[in-house]
Amino acid sequence: MQKSFARMRKDWCLKMPEVEFDEEREHRIAMEATVDAYGPEEQALGWYYYLDDKIAFPFAARCVKERRISPLKAGEEAEVTGMASEDDCVHEMFVEIQWQGRTFGVPLAQLEPIGADESTQEAIADWHYWVERGYELG
Repeated sequence: MQKSFARMRKDWCLKMPEVEFDEEREHRIAMEATVDAYGPEEQALGWYYYLDDKIAFPFAARCVKERRISPLKAGEEAEVTGMASEDDCVHEMFVEIQWQGRTFGVPLAQLEPIGADESTQEAIADWHYWVERGYELG
């Protein structure tokens, strides 16, 4: 059964990026995060080590987007203590947080840094941009 034009247009609109193309950021991501990545696993590892190298842990963060896989609600704050394991970051980047006396992983895409250094802010902004543009790992 063929989709109607209206349905195809709706599907296409739903997949449009949330942010405009940023040539400088795209270049940095290509040259630093995903350079020499020829498949999804290499791309995930590239992102993992790019973020791990550029982010100064620990830092305070605020939840900006609720996710079903995370207990954080929008506006809540937590201390980010490090990257989750490589195995946890195959399809999405996760960080470990201290929150309400517990340590666990949450998606980096749901957090914004509070008072973090410039390198940390840039790296997290790069990941947010990549996700909001609709790019995916594996």
